[in-house]
Amino acid sequence: MQTLYIEPGKPWQNGKEERFNGTVRDECLNMHQFHSVAEACVRLSAFRRHYNHERPHSRLSYLTPLEFKTAWFEAQAKPQDPHIPS
Repeated sequence: MQTLYIEPGKPWQNGKEERFNGTVRDECLNMHQFHSVAEACVRLSAFRRHYNHERPHSRLSYLTPLEFKTAWFEAQAKPQDPHIPS
């Protein structure tokens, strides 16, 4: 196994991370002027909590991650149909 590097100017080689980096920049970094590293840590921590718990995600059918997790656990808890072999 070896590390593969992304060629400069080719963000499509790592699309998920580039999309996330753009979201962080658009929804957090471009909206604030940080006066210290501590302030940046606090604001980025708040953004991370918002992103992971409150913000709807298109990949999750526009549910928040917590709503998606709850729905998944509810679906897993339903009894399986005995007429369908598993």
